[in-house]
Amino acid sequence: MFSTATVNYHVKSPYSQAFYFDTNGDVGKLVSPELLSSQVQVQDIRRGDLTVNFEDNGITFESHTSQIVSFSKTTGWQETYNNELTTLLSEKIGATEVIIFDHTVRRDSKNAIRRPARNVHNDYSPEGAKQRLVDLVGTKRAVEISKGHYAFVNLWRPIEGPIKTAPLGFIHPDSVSPDDWLEIALVYPDRQGHILGVTANHQHHWFYMSQMTPQDIVIFNVYDNQGKPCLAHGAMDLGNEAGTTQPRISLETRTLILF
Repeated sequence: MFSTATVNYHVKSPYSQAFYFDTNGDVGKLVSPELLSSQVQVQDIRRGDLTVNFEDNGITFESHTSQIVSFSKTTGWQETYNNELTTLLSEKIGATEVIIFDHTVRRDSKNAIRRPARNVHNDYSPEGAKQRLVDLVGTKRAVEISKGHYAFVNLWRPIEGPIKTAPLGFIHPDSVSPDDWLEIALVYPDRQGHILGVTANHQHHWFYMSQMTPQDIVIFNVYDNQGKPCLAHGAMDLGNEAGTTQPRISLETRTLILF
């Protein structure tokens, strides 16, 4: 079953493009490059008409109940949750080592510091991924890891639910052309990184899982050094959010995976 959703594609330009975060010392302030609001047809994977798996498509939707009931601003829950995710990644995608380096809570609220990322993107450019590897493990170990198979993999789940606004949508990797990607800088007050933005293409096959709850989790590739599929993604607006009193609250976890 397909629905109509609004997404925000990047736009090709002869000039370099960037997101600027916390500009002028204003925490949470974001200056965005040009984005193109577009309507797309999106398939609900919960209906069973489409199946995906991590090996072939770089993504898997799983059922997972965490022991954590409150993902508070304190970090007391992280050790338990990290252990849970390490076990999950070992069982579901064959990870032999898991390095968890970031947890981000996003709220679909006008006043939230971290809101859903509504631009269509992938988290790393190839060069950005290589630099992130060095940042995480140091130059010497990065060289050793690069001789084998590694990937950056995200996990995303609601922490209150079900999701009523800004669900996370994905483009099936088989429907993305190499020409659809463009590099976008991320400029923070103390550092700079790069992501890949995605431009509009009517061939894109969008999908998502409706009504995700805290017992649902999606695991997806954002970089793989052996070229396995990575997922362009972004928060979508389905047009049925009017009157919703429960905005999306989600947790995304970023990991470095060794196979």
